[in-house]
Amino acid sequence: MLAQTPPMGWNSWNTFGAAIDEEVVRQTADAMVEEGLKDAGYEYVVIDDHWEADARGPDGRLVWDEAKFPGGIPALADYVHGRGLKFGIYSCAGTHTCGRRPASFGYEEEDARTFAEWGVDYLKYDFCYKPPGADGRALYERMGQALRATGRPIVFSTCEWGSMHPWEWGASRAGAQMWRTTGDINDSWESICDIGFEKQKDLEKFAGPGRWNDPDMLVVGMHGEGNVARGGCSDEEYRTHFSLWCILSAPLMIGCDVRDMSPAARDILTAPAVIAIDQDPLGRQGYCIGQSPHRWEVWRKVLADGSQAVALFNRADRATWLIPLSWESLGLHDRRPAIVRDLWTGEDIGEFTRAYADTVGPHACKLLKITPVY
Repeated sequence: MLAQTPPMGWNSWNTFGAAIDEEVVRQTADAMVEEGLKDAGYEYVVIDDHWEADARGPDGRLVWDEAKFPGGIPALADYVHGRGLKFGIYSCAGTHTCGRRPASFGYEEEDARTFAEWGVDYLKYDFCYKPPGADGRALYERMGQALRATGRPIVFSTCEWGSMHPWEWGASRAGAQMWRTTGDINDSWESICDIGFEKQKDLEKFAGPGRWNDPDMLVVGMHGEGNVARGGCSDEEYRTHFSLWCILSAPLMIGCDVRDMSPAARDILTAPAVIAIDQDPLGRQGYCIGQSPHRWEVWRKVLADGSQAVALFNRADRATWLIPLSWESLGLHDRRPAIVRDLWTGEDIGEFTRAYADTVGPHACKLLKITPVY
């Protein structure tokens, strides 16, 4: 089964938008190896929109923009594979991509074969320019069938922005491994909160090994630069963002320019104990178990080893709060001792019974692992 754990990688859109080219992709693949991202688990290098030429070739096949990709997509895929990584590409279920380049409506089988021949391992499939009257679910089903028919294992990432509740049919009908649940993220605290806290609640029952809710790409490390810049975030806010995505068992697709990451961004994106929460083999998506009018929230994720990950989030703009966590809310007996570990610092805070509480500053979080003592 593909994507037994949430896919991890990099996508060009958040930073580069239309300004993507062959050299950027090669340098990004190099940086993913050299900066430790590959070793941390990131494996997909995905080119988003604007890789295509303005029109299909004379034979009806998709062709690349030769000014941007003079060496060709197959050679670029070979280069990415040569770095021990996997290669991803973009198309759209409509007549044109969102950037008005040729898309796959009516060409699903032809394009799937082309992608397989090029060595593609991951397809992001958008939803712009759907013909009037066309059944959106059927369009995704067509491409899913076409990808499977190639015989090549290609992760199918559907991106119709949650408009048709893809969590209800993405896996069973389209054969997708992940599906976008919302519109596009931007590099702001407000966008992180809207997409991460508000729009992922109650979706946890639809996620699991091989099928993942996708709240869109990470903006960690963008710092107000790039294609989706909206003022940027602090490193504390990026740490909260990454913690939430990991509690959500979300695909971790980096959006910043990994060739020029800040040390803080690198530390966040490669934190092994935090990534392990996202990649836990049980595949349970976390969910909110408590919230306050003071704008703090408690989220819980059950892990394969019998422990639990718990995040204490403070969404308040100014106030610092003491956020409580009761053993009852975790399904633990009041008298059951449990070890509390801070996953960002690596510190074992201590052994507690009944409850635990911690102080959390504005827009910050504490990400904990609660391990019962038997």
